[in-house]
Amino acid sequence: MNAAPRVLAVIDDLLSAAAPGERGALWHLAEPGRELDANLVRLPSGAEVGEHQEDVLDVLLVALEGAGLLRAGGQVLDLAPGTVLWLPRTSRRALAAGPDGLTYLTVHRRRPGLAIKPPSGAYEGGEGPCMLDRVCPECGRLSQDRSPVFCSRCGERFPER
Repeated sequence: MNAAPRVLAVIDDLLSAAAPGERGALWHLAEPGRELDANLVRLPSGAEVGEHQEDVLDVLLVALEGAGLLRAGGQVLDLAPGTVLWLPRTSRRALAAGPDGLTYLTVHRRRPGLAIKPPSGAYEGGEGPCMLDRVCPECGRLSQDRSPVFCSRCGERFPER
């Protein structure tokens, strides 16, 4: 594939077109054959993305509008427009939007397809565990957390169990 560079979105246009109360993923990279994923996410005032850990991918987060806090490794980092964070894989982190909400862009390598593999050693048969309660109802991302509260991609709250 020899794709030519092209403009996919203009962030100011995406933000001005979104309804004031619209939350979650406002845009995501969806081009076929890509090696990256990107998401434009808006969290309303006081919303949180609960503590979670990404075991496979490093994530670049760029704060665009509003303000918030990132809690990770005993640190609290301020998020303001223009702040660029590197979230290394295996780091545990949580996001909280400030009083004016928080809009941010995340960019990371495209996640490999999900596969259920037998444990190392002899395969003993049986069904894989059902993980539907860990799939975000808004964007479809599978959470790595056993009891997720908020989606780490779009910020949507998981249903109560």
